[in-house]
Amino acid sequence: MAEEVKLLDFWPSMFGMRVKVALAMKGVAYEYVEQDLRNKSPLLLEMNPIHKKIPVLVHNGKPICESSIIVQYIDETWKNRAPLLPSDPYERAQARFWVDFIDKKVFESGRKIWASKGEEREEGKKEFMGSLKKLEEVLGEKAYFGGENVGFVDIVLIGYYTWFYSYESIGNLSVEAECSKILGWAKRCLQNESVSNSLPDPFKICDFVLLMKKKYGPE
Repeated sequence: MAEEVKLLDFWPSMFGMRVKVALAMKGVAYEYVEQDLRNKSPLLLEMNPIHKKIPVLVHNGKPICESSIIVQYIDETWKNRAPLLPSDPYERAQARFWVDFIDKKVFESGRKIWASKGEEREEGKKEFMGSLKKLEEVLGEKAYFGGENVGFVDIVLIGYYTWFYSYESIGNLSVEAECSKILGWAKRCLQNESVSNSLPDPFKICDFVLLMKKKYGPE
């Protein structure tokens, strides 16, 4: 019996991007179902009645919610390809810690850059660059956060890379000037077709962010 895999997502979401990268790295075929978050579909409300958010992976009719949980589910379910999480319990715990750090620190500071102004935006810029510098320390001299191969932390952070241009344009900052190691890491990740083919154009993301900012955010 063929497996049924669907991904309910919204294309600019860095949370959905990580799921697409994980599925691609595992070679899992799936149906992509784009969602309108201002007019949520009955399917999304049925599959994620608690949070009513994307992404949602639907595997043989069963929903899995929350993007970092979805990536771990993918890794545990499709074991035919290289693992995404480390096999060592301590290293696996550390990867989960830094994923949590990224989704709290990088996400919130990035949001302050594009969705606020004045002192709050300046605070967001400082926090954002500080978070990236901390991640550079974690990366060290490794090719990837996962070591020699793209792993869990890489898959999570690379989606944010597609938003860097937006943060730079709106916040008048330069990731390359202050965190060149992160830019080098991102370029290595993009050499992997499972990564590059799963990510949207950063310029398209910026157009979307500017539209959102015009509609709902401060000038």
